[in-house]
Amino acid sequence: MIFFLYFLILGLLIGSFLNVIIYRLPEEKSIITPPSHCPKCGTRLKVIDLIPVLSFLSTRGKCRYCNTKISIQYPLVELLTGFLFLAAYLKFGISIQLFIYLLLISALIAVTVIDYKYMIIPNKITYPLIVISVLSAIIFDYLTIFQSLLGIVIPSLLLLIVAFIFKGGMGMGDVKLVAAIGGFMGWSYTLAGIFLGSLLGSIIGLSLMGLGIIGRKTRIPFGPFICIGAVVMIFFGDTLFNWYINLFL
Repeated sequence: MIFFLYFLILGLLIGSFLNVIIYRLPEEKSIITPPSHCPKCGTRLKVIDLIPVLSFLSTRGKCRYCNTKISIQYPLVELLTGFLFLAAYLKFGISIQLFIYLLLISALIAVTVIDYKYMIIPNKITYPLIVISVLSAIIFDYLTIFQSLLGIVIPSLLLLIVAFIFKGGMGMGDVKLVAAIGGFMGWSYTLAGIFLGSLLGSIIGLSLMGLGIIGRKTRIPFGPFICIGAVVMIFFGDTLFNWYINLFL
């Protein structure tokens, strides 16, 4: 029960920090300084203003000092991170794999929101992830260095080919993102995640076009779907692969 609460609270706190990254990184601002403040009135936020979810609820989604409406993104990111941290603990227990995947999940949440809002995937997230994935494989050996390197090369090469064939449909940010994911998960799980993300993206895209919400030429960010596919494989990869193999036995 103690660890249950610990990882839930840890996820909420990390989610609060991810909101800082999501807000500042696309604008090339430091994620360290200045301290958290209201983007509208500039008032430095106090501890009571920084309690995940509860601060948002206590002020009814408005700044305590200037009454400006606060985006629902903030509590949603905190809740999502808290839920996924808890789910990861329940699946992996206290292990090296748990903490490696908590890092990856945190990065995927940040990438999902940034790409959705700004249509970019920052190199400041993907490049460090690629390096950390290789170092993690070397130091902790939860994945062999060969598996990690193949995970970086094969999925990213596949998406690079797709990007050249279908110009404008996919950016280099997506290629770097799958390289980072592959370094942590290996090539097979990453490719499966890409497939799931593509399937989900196609269903949503076609549905939105059918409803007349978007047009045929409307650009839809692919990064969030890659991230969703990767998260699905983190939690259900073994089950999905076993199910697929059993279809042919």
